[in-house]
Amino acid sequence: MAVDQSRKPDPQGYFEAEGLKLSKGKKWVTTGCAFHGGSDSMRINLHSGAFVCMAGCGARGGDVLAYHMAAYGMGFIDAAKALGCWIEDGSLAPAKPTPFTARQALDVLAVESNLIAIAAANIAHGMVLSQDDRQRVLLAANRIHQVGEVFA
Repeated sequence: MAVDQSRKPDPQGYFEAEGLKLSKGKKWVTTGCAFHGGSDSMRINLHSGAFVCMAGCGARGGDVLAYHMAAYGMGFIDAAKALGCWIEDGSLAPAKPTPFTARQALDVLAVESNLIAIAAANIAHGMVLSQDDRQRVLLAANRIHQVGEVFA
């Protein structure tokens, strides 16, 4: 089971079929953002299908599959099936479910690694960590380890 990249819709055709009016351009074009309703705030890459709202609503993704997932609130497999690019050839084992999304895992890793880096910098500058700070650093290390275990 996997996504067949060659079966993904052509980005320009896909976005036009979604009702977006694309500006003229060869690689990046502009259109309205369907996520927050802004006019001319969404940029779309016609080669990869990547999209990003420049108005700051947070809408962004790397291809038409990511757009379809966001626009319709679908998971990866359902969106891939809806776009006709999901193949079930038995070559890959099904992914095990995780207690949180990859995005949530990255958010945790960013926060916890930043906390550990700050603590390390403080120690390097001669600061002695309090008992509470040491406990928080250990908690951060444990959270990073747990994320690694889930996605290993």
